[in-house]
Amino acid sequence: MEINTRRTFFSNIGAWAALLAGSPRLIAQQTTPSAAPTPAVPPPGGRPPRGNHILNGIYYFSGTGSNDGYPREDHVTVTDPFEKHVVRTMDALRKSVERAGSSMDNLIHLEVFLCLPLDDSIPTPTGSARFAAHKAQYDALNKIYGTYFSPGRAPSRACMALEWIPGESLIEIAGSALVITPPTPPPTVS
Repeated sequence: MEINTRRTFFSNIGAWAALLAGSPRLIAQQTTPSAAPTPAVPPPGGRPPRGNHILNGIYYFSGTGSNDGYPREDHVTVTDPFEKHVVRTMDALRKSVERAGSSMDNLIHLEVFLCLPLDDSIPTPTGSARFAAHKAQYDALNKIYGTYFSPGRAPSRACMALEWIPGESLIEIAGSALVITPPTPPPTVS
Protein backbone atom coordinates (compact mmCIF):
# COMPACT_ATOMS: atom_id res chain seq x y z
CA MET A 1 0.00 0.00 0.00
CA GLU A 2 2.83 2.37 0.88
CA ILE A 3 4.57 1.80 -2.49
CA ASN A 4 1.38 2.64 -4.45
CA THR A 5 0.93 5.85 -2.49
CA ARG A 6 4.52 6.91 -3.18
CA ARG A 7 4.14 6.00 -6.86
CA THR A 8 0.96 8.07 -7.15
CA PHE A 9 2.64 10.98 -5.38
CA PHE A 10 5.70 10.97 -7.64
CA SER A 11 3.52 10.45 -10.74
CA ASN A 12 1.51 13.52 -9.81
CA ILE A 13 4.70 15.52 -9.18
CA GLY A 14 6.05 14.41 -12.58
CA ALA A 15 2.82 15.37 -14.34
CA TRP A 16 2.82 18.83 -12.76
CA ALA A 17 6.49 19.35 -13.65
CA ALA A 18 5.83 18.40 -17.28
CA LEU A 19 2.83 20.70 -17.41
CA LEU A 20 4.77 23.64 -15.97
CA ALA A 21 7.77 23.01 -18.20
CA GLY A 22 5.55 23.00 -21.32
CA SER A 23 3.47 26.05 -20.37
CA PRO A 24 5.85 28.70 -21.77
CA ARG A 25 5.84 26.91 -25.14
CA LEU A 26 2.04 26.70 -25.16
CA ILE A 27 1.69 30.37 -24.29
CA ALA A 28 4.25 31.38 -26.93
CA GLN A 29 2.29 29.49 -29.62
CA GLN A 30 -0.88 31.48 -28.98
CA THR A 31 -1.45 34.41 -31.32
CA THR A 32 -1.79 37.87 -29.95
CA PRO A 33 -4.95 39.85 -30.75
CA SER A 34 -2.93 42.24 -32.94
CA ALA A 35 -1.77 39.33 -35.13
CA ALA A 36 -5.33 38.15 -35.84
CA PRO A 37 -6.65 38.95 -39.33
CA THR A 38 -9.04 41.88 -39.48
CA PRO A 39 -12.11 42.10 -41.73
CA ALA A 40 -11.92 44.29 -44.85
CA VAL A 41 -14.42 46.71 -43.32
CA PRO A 42 -14.36 46.73 -39.53
CA PRO A 43 -17.86 46.52 -38.10
CA PRO A 44 -19.05 49.52 -36.07
CA GLY A 45 -18.41 49.10 -32.38
CA GLY A 46 -15.81 46.39 -33.02
CA ARG A 47 -18.24 43.48 -33.33
CA PRO A 48 -20.55 42.23 -36.06
CA PRO A 49 -24.06 43.68 -35.96
CA ARG A 50 -26.93 41.48 -34.83
CA GLY A 51 -30.12 40.65 -36.70
CA ASN A 52 -30.48 41.28 -40.42
CA HIS A 53 -27.50 43.28 -41.65
CA ILE A 54 -25.07 43.83 -44.51
CA LEU A 55 -21.38 43.31 -43.83
CA ASN A 56 -18.63 43.30 -46.48
CA GLY A 57 -21.14 42.99 -49.32
CA ILE A 58 -23.03 40.06 -47.81
CA TYR A 59 -26.59 40.33 -46.49
CA TYR A 60 -27.10 38.15 -43.42
CA PHE A 61 -30.68 37.49 -42.39
CA SER A 62 -32.22 35.53 -39.60
CA GLY A 63 -35.55 34.01 -38.84
CA THR A 64 -37.76 34.77 -41.85
CA GLY A 65 -41.11 33.05 -41.27
CA SER A 66 -44.57 32.87 -42.78
CA ASN A 67 -45.90 35.91 -40.90
CA ASP A 68 -42.98 38.28 -41.53
CA GLY A 69 -44.11 41.42 -43.32
CA TYR A 70 -47.81 40.63 -42.96
CA PRO A 71 -50.20 42.61 -40.75
CA ARG A 72 -51.43 40.90 -37.57
CA GLU A 73 -54.92 40.36 -38.98
CA ASP A 74 -53.42 38.45 -41.95
CA HIS A 75 -51.22 36.06 -39.97
CA VAL A 76 -51.37 32.34 -40.69
CA THR A 77 -51.63 29.88 -37.83
CA VAL A 78 -50.27 26.39 -37.30
CA THR A 79 -53.60 24.96 -38.45
CA ASP A 80 -53.23 26.50 -41.94
CA PRO A 81 -51.86 24.25 -44.71
CA PHE A 82 -48.09 23.81 -44.70
CA GLU A 83 -47.89 24.89 -48.36
CA LYS A 84 -49.33 28.28 -47.42
CA HIS A 85 -46.59 28.68 -44.82
CA VAL A 86 -43.92 27.88 -47.41
CA VAL A 87 -45.25 30.31 -50.05
CA ARG A 88 -45.58 33.16 -47.57
CA THR A 89 -42.11 32.50 -46.12
CA MET A 90 -40.50 32.42 -49.56
CA ASP A 91 -42.35 35.63 -50.53
CA ALA A 92 -41.16 37.32 -47.31
CA LEU A 93 -37.62 36.11 -48.02
CA ARG A 94 -37.75 37.53 -51.55
CA LYS A 95 -38.90 40.93 -50.26
CA SER A 96 -36.19 40.94 -47.58
CA VAL A 97 -33.30 40.19 -49.95
CA GLU A 98 -34.59 42.68 -52.54
CA ARG A 99 -34.76 45.45 -49.89
CA ALA A 100 -31.11 44.64 -49.12
CA GLY A 101 -30.09 45.05 -52.77
CA SER A 102 -29.94 41.38 -53.70
CA SER A 103 -32.17 38.79 -55.34
CA MET A 104 -33.20 35.18 -54.89
CA ASP A 105 -30.59 34.13 -57.47
CA ASN A 106 -27.85 35.74 -55.36
CA LEU A 107 -28.56 33.79 -52.21
CA ILE A 108 -25.42 32.06 -50.96
CA HIS A 109 -26.71 29.66 -48.32
CA LEU A 110 -30.00 28.96 -46.55
CA GLU A 111 -30.87 27.10 -43.38
CA VAL A 112 -34.48 25.95 -43.48
CA PHE A 113 -36.23 24.88 -40.29
CA LEU A 114 -39.50 22.97 -40.40
CA CYS A 115 -41.81 21.90 -37.60
CA LEU A 116 -45.03 19.97 -37.35
CA PRO A 117 -48.08 21.87 -36.13
CA LEU A 118 -48.35 21.85 -32.34
CA ASP A 119 -52.01 22.42 -31.59
CA ASP A 120 -54.46 20.59 -29.33
CA SER A 121 -56.84 20.16 -32.27
CA ILE A 122 -54.22 18.29 -34.34
CA PRO A 123 -52.85 14.95 -33.12
CA THR A 124 -49.06 14.89 -33.06
CA PRO A 125 -47.73 11.84 -34.92
CA THR A 126 -45.24 9.51 -33.26
CA GLY A 127 -42.78 6.89 -34.45
CA SER A 128 -42.71 6.20 -38.18
CA ALA A 129 -45.79 8.39 -38.70
CA ARG A 130 -43.77 11.36 -37.39
CA PHE A 131 -40.98 10.59 -39.88
CA ALA A 132 -43.57 10.34 -42.69
CA ALA A 133 -45.09 13.69 -41.65
CA HIS A 134 -41.68 15.41 -41.77
CA LYS A 135 -40.95 13.75 -45.12
CA ALA A 136 -44.27 15.04 -46.50
CA GLN A 137 -43.33 18.57 -45.36
CA TYR A 138 -39.91 18.23 -46.97
CA ASP A 139 -41.44 17.08 -50.27
CA ALA A 140 -44.00 19.93 -50.22
CA LEU A 141 -41.21 22.41 -49.46
CA ASN A 142 -39.13 21.20 -52.42
CA LYS A 143 -42.03 21.52 -54.89
CA ILE A 144 -42.54 25.19 -53.97
CA TYR A 145 -38.92 26.10 -53.16
CA GLY A 146 -37.60 25.38 -56.65
CA THR A 147 -40.05 27.81 -58.28
CA TYR A 148 -38.37 30.79 -56.58
CA PHE A 149 -35.02 30.41 -58.37
CA SER A 150 -33.79 30.55 -61.96
CA PRO A 151 -32.67 27.13 -63.25
CA GLY A 152 -29.39 26.13 -61.62
CA ARG A 153 -29.38 29.13 -59.25
CA ALA A 154 -30.74 27.62 -56.02
CA PRO A 155 -28.31 28.21 -53.13
CA SER A 156 -26.77 25.57 -50.92
CA ARG A 157 -29.24 24.59 -48.24
CA ALA A 158 -29.53 22.75 -44.98
CA CYS A 159 -32.98 21.59 -43.91
CA MET A 160 -33.80 20.58 -40.35
CA ALA A 161 -36.93 19.42 -38.56
CA LEU A 162 -37.50 21.01 -35.15
CA GLU A 163 -39.96 20.49 -32.36
CA TRP A 164 -40.99 24.15 -32.22
CA ILE A 165 -40.46 27.45 -34.05
CA PRO A 166 -41.34 30.73 -32.27
CA GLY A 167 -44.62 32.24 -33.38
CA GLU A 168 -47.24 30.62 -35.57
CA SER A 169 -44.96 29.68 -38.49
CA LEU A 170 -44.25 26.08 -39.48
CA ILE A 171 -41.13 27.14 -41.40
CA GLU A 172 -38.30 29.57 -40.78
CA ILE A 173 -35.35 30.45 -43.01
CA ALA A 174 -31.99 32.03 -42.17
CA GLY A 175 -29.07 32.61 -44.50
CA SER A 176 -26.97 34.97 -46.55
CA ALA A 177 -27.01 36.66 -49.96
CA LEU A 178 -24.53 38.54 -52.10
CA VAL A 179 -25.50 42.22 -52.27
CA ILE A 180 -25.54 43.41 -55.89
CA THR A 181 -26.93 46.94 -55.50
CA PRO A 182 -26.43 48.20 -51.94
CA PRO A 183 -29.43 50.13 -50.65
CA THR A 184 -28.86 53.86 -50.43
CA PRO A 185 -28.85 55.12 -46.87
CA PRO A 186 -31.41 57.76 -45.99
CA PRO A 187 -30.12 61.34 -46.31
CA THR A 188 -28.73 62.82 -43.14
CA VAL A 189 -30.34 65.96 -41.82
CA SER A 190 -27.89 68.56 -40.57
